[in-house]
Amino acid sequence: QVQLVESGGGLVQAGGSLRLSCAASGTIAGINVMGWYRQAPGKQRELVATITRGGATNYADSVKGRVIISRANAKTTVYLQMSMLKLEATAVYYCNAYYGIEPHWGQGTQVTVSS
Repeated sequence: QVQLVESGGGLVQAGGSLRLSCAASGTIAGINVMGWYRQAPGKQRELVATITRGGATNYADSVKGRVIISRANAKTTVYLQMSMLKLEATAVYYCNAYYGIEPHWGQGTQVTVSS
């Protein structure tokens, strides 16, 4: 089993910055890809960014240039540094980790961008 715990969400003004963290625990040796997804009210969950154990990254077009994903702590923690936040970034952000082909999700952390 893999447990994911997110932190760092909150209220931020448009144009501001925020860093999300996600710590993995449990059977973590088999985790390869970790990432962040978000779900805005009334919308489907969508990809924000992913990072492999080797450090290869992938970003949604909508966040490129404003978001950086990274991993640390023996690859067990994943961060999402967000800057120049827009109102449409308001959503619940979920941490994701693939143990083999099995996805695991965190409980989500709310990010609210105000004008």
